[in-house]
Amino acid sequence: MAAISRRRPLALAAAVAVALGAGALAVTSASAAEAPLKDYELTWGIKQSYRSYVTGMAAGSFTPAGGATQAADNGAFTFAGGTGTYDSDTHAVRLGFAGSLKIASKLHGFDLTLSDVRFDSGAAEITADVTSGGTTQDDVPLADVTVTRTMTGMETKLTKEAATVLGSASYEGAAGDPLTVVQKTPPTQSPSPTGSPSSSTSPSPTASTSPKPTGSASSTASPSASHTTSPSASASETGAATEGDIADGTLGWGVKQSFRTYVVDGPAKGRITASGGATQASGNGDFTFTEATGTYDTDADTLKAAFKGAVNFKGHEANGSYGLDLTLSGLTVELDGGTGELTADVESLGKTSDDVVLAHLTADSSDLKAEDDVISLDDVTAELTKAGAQAFGGFYTEGTVLDPVDLSVALSDDAQLPDGNGDGGSGNGSGTGGSGDSGTTSGTTGGGGTTGSTTGGVTGALASTGSDVPTGALGAAAAVTVAAGAGVVIAVRRRRQA
Repeated sequence: MAAISRRRPLALAAAVAVALGAGALAVTSASAAEAPLKDYELTWGIKQSYRSYVTGMAAGSFTPAGGATQAADNGAFTFAGGTGTYDSDTHAVRLGFAGSLKIASKLHGFDLTLSDVRFDSGAAEITADVTSGGTTQDDVPLADVTVTRTMTGMETKLTKEAATVLGSASYEGAAGDPLTVVQKTPPTQSPSPTGSPSSSTSPSPTASTSPKPTGSASSTASPSASHTTSPSASASETGAATEGDIADGTLGWGVKQSFRTYVVDGPAKGRITASGGATQASGNGDFTFTEATGTYDTDADTLKAAFKGAVNFKGHEANGSYGLDLTLSGLTVELDGGTGELTADVESLGKTSDDVVLAHLTADSSDLKAEDDVISLDDVTAELTKAGAQAFGGFYTEGTVLDPVDLSVALSDDAQLPDGNGDGGSGNGSGTGGSGDSGTTSGTTGGGGTTGSTTGGVTGALASTGSDVPTGALGAAAAVTVAAGAGVVIAVRRRRQA
């Protein structure tokens, strides 16, 4: 397991001082090394995006039992009844907690249970027993922990074993939700290894002091933010008007590399199909959308361009039905003074929402400049919106940075776009499995088979423009299908002492 920087014994001693009282640290060498602890609670959400994936795209559920609970709105989990010991020699707190958590999705075919959750400040980790497919692996290390003095809001880092449990290698090394370990009912006196009462009544941290996990902050800047009033070079050398209709153009965008990998090479075991004038670069690369139409104004630094082509993501096939069937089409870019938005028509499992604002866009410059009758913008930052997060079923949180956008539009019929195509609308490109040419053919990355929508339901997987989906956690990207459905054997070493 990948290790993180472990706290030194003195730092761990300080962490326990608040929880146990200073008297617990004044244990003499003649006393027993371990003092008993009880009535502790552990609160941890695993990872916000994972929770959103389970209840969103996977249409699954979390079922806590035996003393474990979950906060409202798909929040973090709390395991109560924590008991254990404080080691005065190593200054380590070791606690085991009651309760279990069942994580299941019939649609994506997984069913696993976490139980016997443990926290060890000395090893700086969280472990749990994981039951899947009738087999239980004991003491699976789920996360490394950056132990703090108060033991509240501690940073966590998911392990390789956790990535296996959650079903995607992308989780290895990813930041998990913050961890809080508190004593539910502070003792009237500090524990003493000899059993004799101690005069110390130092309070322990309470759950009210722990920060609540929150989603990623999104940009509050309006896509139509006012632009600079300074004049820009608006007309091209060939005399193109400073405003008018777009003759042609291409849009290069990969959506997000990790999502493409998840669909083709990850747990979805699926395929990506570009069609209708869109193509995909080889090696599961970026997409190119063509035949732009729209308007521009280089004096006002505004542009609106719509592109032809569609891309379909399909995966999690079971008996001819798909748990993931997402199509993006009708992509449109609108910019005003260097900021704007990317919209698309989104079809998911047979349900369609038009003109969903997928991403906020920010260009390097607020000026639109034409050279040889072509306006080109490279590496435009794309940040996922709330509606975009819902469209992807909680795979990524609002504010997640997507793949950058490359945009080129021709202002005249004879202008040459960067790829060498002119003629106002040819815009062909190569893609894995074929070339997109005015919608006549399509390119597919991944497995073969037909494309199109498949009926079936994932409630809330499709964005509803202008409405809020009742979820307290939006997400980033993975499934539990491999770990639960395929019965993966998790290679771990037993952490608990005999």
